[in-house]
Amino acid sequence: MGSIKRDEDVDLNERLIVDRAEDQDTHQHLWPRLLTESNKLWRIVGPAIFSRVAGYSMNIITQAFAGHLGEVELASISIANTVVVGFNFGLLLGMASALETLCGQAFGARRYHMLGIYLQRSWIVLFLCCFLLLPVYIFASPILKLLGQTDEVAEQTGLVAVWLIPLHFSFAFQFPLQRFLQCQLKNQVTAWVAVAGLLVNALTSWLLVYVLDFGVVGAAVALDISWWFTVLGLFVYSLCGWCPLTWSGFSMQAFYGLWEFVKLSVASGVMLCLENWYYRILILMTGYLKDATIAVDALSVCMSINGWEFMIPLAFFAGTGVRVANELGAGNGKAAKFVTKVSVTQSTVIGLFFCALILILHDKLAYIFTSSANVVQAVDQLSFLLAITILLNSVQPILSGVAVGCGWQAWVAYINLGCYYIVGLPLGILMGWVFKLGVTGIWGGMIFGGTAIQTVILAIITIRCDWEKEAEKANKRVQKWSIPNPENDQPEEQH
Repeated sequence: MGSIKRDEDVDLNERLIVDRAEDQDTHQHLWPRLLTESNKLWRIVGPAIFSRVAGYSMNIITQAFAGHLGEVELASISIANTVVVGFNFGLLLGMASALETLCGQAFGARRYHMLGIYLQRSWIVLFLCCFLLLPVYIFASPILKLLGQTDEVAEQTGLVAVWLIPLHFSFAFQFPLQRFLQCQLKNQVTAWVAVAGLLVNALTSWLLVYVLDFGVVGAAVALDISWWFTVLGLFVYSLCGWCPLTWSGFSMQAFYGLWEFVKLSVASGVMLCLENWYYRILILMTGYLKDATIAVDALSVCMSINGWEFMIPLAFFAGTGVRVANELGAGNGKAAKFVTKVSVTQSTVIGLFFCALILILHDKLAYIFTSSANVVQAVDQLSFLLAITILLNSVQPILSGVAVGCGWQAWVAYINLGCYYIVGLPLGILMGWVFKLGVTGIWGGMIFGGTAIQTVILAIITIRCDWEKEAEKANKRVQKWSIPNPENDQPEEQH
């Protein structure tokens, strides 16, 4: 018995020595690892920021051209983009993020051929979903009248919404193509195509609105053309020889396992659209306040600033999801954990910078958009909440990206539903109307009751994550969803 005890002590000491050696080795190689991971992460994040800002700018250009036509035209384009298109944009974007889980893990496991099959499955699912969402565009006018919009604005918005249906269907192809390329670290092409699309948007808007005098319909058609131009660019790059490992042609295998794919896509869509709709509801609720004109204007200024800056966390969301999925697919749980630490740290530093900038320029922010003294003062009063929102948004999307990389979309959808709509929204209503704190109360309640709690919950889940177990789950998912033994795959090797 004594000899067995001595053997156990020897084994324990040997393990401790090995663990200390590994820890020392890890610390010695921390900076090279950090630089290597940062390089991989920013190969996704950098172009993603660029392409998202370009896409966001297309809407700004369209609104600018419409704004010179008249107030009704500006209102119709703005409502069509933010409410009608925005309602569907979040859902379809979220559904496409299922590819970040599946393609990312398959690429990490070197099941390269599956990326093309997943891409085709996503096209099928999102294209069918676009048909299901068509009533939102077709009946936009009566829906907006029901929500309290004037007949003139509602009718004009309904007309614009119908002309934006081609834009709606472009999402079904563009979002999957973007994620297909992101998971291969070929994100640069999406940035260049987005810039080209932005130039096409500016040119076609000028041609259709000013030269051909098609008015607000011309502005909508210009947006359609520019988005489909980006789809065509990504399509040609992906399918015409630049992705030989991951695209081997159209396949009937894309129709197999669609139900499982639908469930993951819907979970991803619900997860993201619950976040996307949350702050749109904030603007809608503010519109029902007494003397709400200045409050809505001030909040719109804050949301515009937040929207521009939010492109950075959204890019980190994409980069984190892809990198975590890559490492889990390759069976590297510890590497996935390291990716999470690097991404959260870098995004938080950027968030702190912009948070400080907002607080420093609190009384000058609104001059970018307006010269109204009342609106400038109102924005000044909201600047603290804007700074807190930007800071939280520098952490929360990255944690959501970790969830996408791990395949936790369904759980996060429940968390979002509970935090945003069961806690945050009622608290905002309570602070805004019952305690008569107006827009400050509504926004503050929704931040601290919704976003802050959700961020804390996701942080706890991420900290407590068993990364090796997640790597095993990823391996099982790849094995379950993959069709084995293609010539160009090497599943037994790791990155």
